[in-house]
Order: sequence, then structure tokens, then C-alpha cells
Amino acid sequence: MRTLTLLLFSFSLNVISSQTLRVSDNHRYLVRSDGTPFFYLGDTAWELFHRLDPEESEKYLRDRADKGFTVIQSVILAQLGGLTDPNTNGDLPLHNQDPAKPNEAYFQHVDKIIDLANELGLVMGVLPTWGSYWSTTNGDEKIFTEENARIFGEFLGNRYREKDIIWILGGDENINNNEEREIVEAMAGGIRSGDGGKHLITFHPRGPGMSSDYFHQSAWLDFNMFQSSHGSHDHDNGLYAEHDRQLQPVKPTLDGEPRYELIPAGFYFNGVNRQDLFTDDDARQAAYWSVIAGACGHTYGHNSIWQMWDLDRTAVLGAVIPWHQAIHHPGSFQMKHLRTLFESRPFFQLTPDQSIVLSGPTEGGAKIRSAISEDRSFILIYSPQGASFTVD
Repeated sequence: MRTLTLLLFSFSLNVISSQTLRVSDNHRYLVRSDGTPFFYLGDTAWELFHRLDPEESEKYLRDRADKGFTVIQSVILAQLGGLTDPNTNGDLPLHNQDPAKPNEAYFQHVDKIIDLANELGLVMGVLPTWGSYWSTTNGDEKIFTEENARIFGEFLGNRYREKDIIWILGGDENINNNEEREIVEAMAGGIRSGDGGKHLITFHPRGPGMSSDYFHQSAWLDFNMFQSSHGSHDHDNGLYAEHDRQLQPVKPTLDGEPRYELIPAGFYFNGVNRQDLFTDDDARQAAYWSVIAGACGHTYGHNSIWQMWDLDRTAVLGAVIPWHQAIHHPGSFQMKHLRTLFESRPFFQLTPDQSIVLSGPTEGGAKIRSAISEDRSFILIYSPQGASFTVD
């Protein structure tokens, strides 16, 4: 039996100079173009481009940079009235809701937000569109065809060719038929044509779900993204990372949408208690479980922040805290400890290994997860509820 020493340490989170991201040589993690390891620590800001003005955007982005986030996930054709409700400048993203006719004024606003994020050392995880606009199962919201998806993708790829961006296709939708697949494939092809293959591309599925179920073999999919979603407390999102790590070819993976702080647990099920909200403990548990299970990073979310809710807007899913107050909630403060812990060691050498733990909880909310470095020089073990355990 070994003795484990727990270290408490201080840290600072430094802004890293802009470089294009790529997949690491072992195909498990992301790195900068010079090979510097990149820990994907995302925050969910789906409505950032759509709902915040320049001053509000700066307030939000500076806060997230100060808290150590590295990626901001936002949507150009946003979910909440993104085609019909103008941004704070009074501009809609498209002329006549035609993806082949982007509105220059709207995209100049997007430009400014992306530029500021990059100046602050943040990578923008940009969704070209919410999935309802290409899905064939959402009534009359669909505006994309294979042809205009390629045109829109090429426009975006070319416009943001020199920016620090990850492209995230999908938008909370899965592939239901060949028509949808062709639209997504065309958009990916358009982006690749526009940016010359300079940026990473992934796919954000409906949850619970995995991009690997639909596009793992696609050459354009550089890394997988899963959505463990908001179904219940103690949902082991590490299982998705374990699944993706077994696939060939090897690709990095991460949770792009876990349980959000202050969102009702299982809100999409009938008869649930809408007052049962996920807390910072749930957010923290999901983060450590997935990364120790082999994810290349993690995404945090808050019910008020994803929708950029404020008192003058209709609340979605019971949001009651304005976004500019919610940015100070404990879950987002705690995410920096995840990043700092992993960056304190060569995390890109870690391999999940449950055999390290000889005794301790193996299921439920107390489940212990463990990982060991390739050279066996260090191990990481997470006990989410503080349960005791022994190691080999």
C-alpha cells in the first residue's frame, strides 16, 4: 500500500500567445502549433454574439480570461430567435434568412468579439449555427441546404482564417437522415475550403450523445465532443470519454455540454422537480470525472450565462440570476483549479487506469476515478465525495 501526499499550491494563469491549435502527436490531446500542450477549459456562452453589446461582451470575456478559461463556446446563428431577433445593434445575421447572404453589419459585431477574445488569450469555439436551422425534424426552422451550407461554411472559414478559433458544427442536434448528414458534411467542407484546413473542427451533438456516433470516421472531424447533458445528478460522464478512447482512429474527446450550474436536473423529463437545481458540486464532479477518464479538457456551463439572461428578457429553464451576476457563481471560480492541477503535471502523458484503486466506491456519486502517467511517475485520483480508498 502506498502513502499519498496531497499538495496545496498557489498559481497564476498566464495568457498564452495566439497560435493555431492542432491535435497532439499521440492523438489524445490538443496542442499549440509549437507543441505546447493546450488544456481545453470551455465556458458556454451560446448567446454571446446575439445578445451582448460590445461593453457587456468585454465584461464577460475579461471575467472568463481572469478565471482561467481557455475557450468560449458561442453560436453565430443563435438558438433563441437568432434569425428573427436582431442583436444589440439592430442587425440580423442574414438577409432574408438566406445563409448565402450574410449581413456584413452583423458579422462586424462578431468580428469585434472574436478579436477581443483572442487579444485576451481566449480561443473562440464557434458554432456556425444552432442545429434547428439544419435539422429536418424542427418544423419550419430549417434554412440550410447542402448548397448554401457549403457557401456559408466557406464564407466563415475565409473570414476567420487568421483568428484563434475552433469550429464546432452541430448545435445540439444529432443526425437523423442522409439529408442532414450531407448538410453538415457540406458545411465542414466549406470551412475547410475557406480556411485551408487551418482550424480544428468538431461536432456538438444533442445530449446525451456523442459526435463519434455520427462522424468519427470523417476526415474533417479532428476531435470528438460528447454531451453528457442535464439528465440527473451523479451521471458518470467519464463513460463517454472511455468509449471514445477505444475508437480507431484515435482522436481526442471532451464533454462539450455537461450539467450546468443552476439548471433544473432532468428538465426535459416529465414530472421532475424544477426546484432541484444542479450546483457547483455537480459541475465540479462532471469536470474531474471526465478529464481523469481521458478527456482533453472540459466545458463548464451556467443556466443564466448560456442564454445571457437579464431582467428585461424572457427566462428559459427558470433562470433567475442575471448573467452579469452569475459569472461570479462558485462553479466558474472552481474550474481554474481543474486546469491548474492538470497543467501542474504533464497531463498529456496521463492514461486512465482504474486498476490503481484497490478499494473504494466504484459506482454512484462517490465513484472514484484514477489515471497514471505513461512513465508511472505520478497518479491522479479523484474521490468526489471524499470517500476513502486504497491504491496498489
